[in-house]
Amino acid sequence: MALNDPKDVTSLSYRLRSRRDHFLREFLLRNGRSIIDLGGTSDYWRRVGLDFLRDNGFTVTIVNIEETELGEGPFRCMVGNACNIDMADNSFDIVHSNSVIEHVGGWSQVCDFAREVRRLAPSYYVQTPNWWFPVDPHFWKVPFFHWMPKAVRTELLHRLPVATAGRLSDRAVARQVVEDTRLLSGSQMRELFPDAQFRPESFAGLTKSWIATRG
Repeated sequence: MALNDPKDVTSLSYRLRSRRDHFLREFLLRNGRSIIDLGGTSDYWRRVGLDFLRDNGFTVTIVNIEETELGEGPFRCMVGNACNIDMADNSFDIVHSNSVIEHVGGWSQVCDFAREVRRLAPSYYVQTPNWWFPVDPHFWKVPFFHWMPKAVRTELLHRLPVATAGRLSDRAVARQVVEDTRLLSGSQMRELFPDAQFRPESFAGLTKSWIATRG
């Protein structure tokens, strides 16, 4: 069985994402229709289902540092920093974030991101990989990669096709990729989202990722 090929219906990642999408659709239906997606993509929402979004009257505002192409669907793009969004509290029904909080920077930025999630809507859904799982889905070809020293990770990315994009020929880029990926533990997630309910996603008896929800 493949581990992390999203196109392989037998892979772990495909099966987990299918279960996650089912849970997400049920969560969305319970909690409103206006969604702000911090750091997301329209491709992700197409996987969740354009017909599902349209038929149920959802709108999705996708926030990224740079403007992105959204294509067909009930989307609009907003350029901004998800750690500091110039919007009033409860501007939306639901805040959504999938595998983004681990990329926003150091602990201070992570805390800022969590604050924005908790204030922008009465309900939220935040998914992130678990630091204690031995495979980082961003670098799944090398088990235990995220537990290695930063200098070792940088050299591996620079010398081997570890990243999804392949070998990173520029060492400075490799170093920045390492700096920009910070997996979180369950205790850290509970500290960041003290009012959340937590849904673990498990494999072989280990928690692979966390989903924090309110609502």
